[in-house]
Amino acid sequence: MSVRVAYSDPEDRAGNAWKIAGAALIGAAVAIGVGVFLARDQMQRHRRDLFSPHPLRRLAALGYLKSNPAVDDVPLLRDYLAWEERPLLRKRATAILTGLEDVLALEGEDREDAEGA
Repeated sequence: MSVRVAYSDPEDRAGNAWKIAGAALIGAAVAIGVGVFLARDQMQRHRRDLFSPHPLRRLAALGYLKSNPAVDDVPLLRDYLAWEERPLLRKRATAILTGLEDVLALEGEDREDAEGA
């Protein structure tokens, strides 16, 4: 009975390291892609939940809009105010809309000052 001893080649180990690094890089790219997709889906879901039949979801959507303001939210909030029947949610939406309009007005004034200077 003979015993066979196999020695690994150092160059072969380096090739394996590149394969592992490549697989890790591809895995990281896939994870980032999935994360971006989920974040985008979450944002769209929050916007849809603004008109949800469930008041708690509408409140959560208002909180999201307050923490992530955008110019596109002004007409959305105006439509929401025309649609919403609950006074508490209408009051919250009005406060968010007023704050958003104030911020946009300040940005507009800053832009005009910069152009005039």
